[in-house]
Amino acid sequence: MGTMKLIGVGADGKASLPELYRRWIDESELLVGGERQLAMFPDYKGETIVIRRGLAELVERLRHETRRTVVLASGDPLFYGIGSYLAGKLPIEVYPAVSSVQWAFAKMGESWQDAAFVSAHGRPLTGLVQRIDGRRKVAILTDETNSPAVIARYLLEYGMTEYEAFVGEELGGPNERCRLFSLEEMAEAEFLPLNIVILRQTAPSPVWPFGIEDDEFFQRKPDKGLITKKEIRVLSLSALRLRPDSVVWDIGTCTGSVAIEAAKIARDGAVFAIEKNEQDIELCRQNLRKFRVDITLVHGRAPDRLDEFVDPDAIFIGGTSGAMAPLLDVCCRRLKRNGRIVINAATIETLAEASRELGERGFHVDITLAQVSRSKPILNLTRFEALNPVYIIAAKREGEK
Repeated sequence: MGTMKLIGVGADGKASLPELYRRWIDESELLVGGERQLAMFPDYKGETIVIRRGLAELVERLRHETRRTVVLASGDPLFYGIGSYLAGKLPIEVYPAVSSVQWAFAKMGESWQDAAFVSAHGRPLTGLVQRIDGRRKVAILTDETNSPAVIARYLLEYGMTEYEAFVGEELGGPNERCRLFSLEEMAEAEFLPLNIVILRQTAPSPVWPFGIEDDEFFQRKPDKGLITKKEIRVLSLSALRLRPDSVVWDIGTCTGSVAIEAAKIARDGAVFAIEKNEQDIELCRQNLRKFRVDITLVHGRAPDRLDEFVDPDAIFIGGTSGAMAPLLDVCCRRLKRNGRIVINAATIETLAEASRELGERGFHVDITLAQVSRSKPILNLTRFEALNPVYIIAAKREGEK
């Protein structure tokens, strides 16, 4: 098998390709690409293969190919394209065209080295809002399902009205169209199938520093206070050792305070939360909208429904509903290598049970007793009022980091 060539093609087809690239295509014996790319070369004489969905199957076929082969892709194949996948599997040389992102920023007259890039192409919108929140410029790759109008309605659910949107349609092609919208306008507009969205801040986004004040969260009334307190929350999140791409479970999420702060740390990862109380589920949803966090939230009693979650890097357990052993069976089995489990316990009985059950499953346990007092004014003086002490149980498998 010789070295193949992967050539990026713009919306204007072969017209913008260098003469050398056109010659490579003409002289090849096999041309591979999507239907749109192959249609740009109607006079091609060799065999063609249409790329549909099975890239693994395509790679296996090309692995044994001895003919001169060219693969076509849109724009820059290494930017959310098939290039990185193919280059990791096959001997292939990549020749990019101008990407849709470059076209869009050029049409706006904006620099793009300081922009964030996210893709809603072929994937759910879940988690998109925290990846965008606070960024000055964001380029979003769309598809027919996640169109500009759908994305606008999604962002408006979280009150992100400080952004305006530039939409470039069929950039570089004969039907090119560029328009600037408010999100409200974009939510009602119609668009050509091939498009890209650029969000640009027109006002600052709200800032929620790490360790959000308890009173900022919607909470149960009159039982206000059923929340992981700020100081305990910060220590527990630190013990989870989250990365930007971590997958997190929050079991017994209640009002969602831990899940929300975890999602802001792991903004490129995912957070899955479960809560048994229906009233708390609704409060959690209100908090998610307020703090611009989009997670997978389910109503249920763990360990039920945990099979719906992706395997985690970190698990926070705020409550067990008396089912510690079966819950830890699932958590310990599903936790990924070098993952961590953090449990908050308010009683010595829960502490003893959690320590014993984790130890029996081969976990090393570190325990922190957090006794926190907050200042409170009394006339013109200051006194301290103690919060309930909490045991923070941090567990990792023996021998892991």
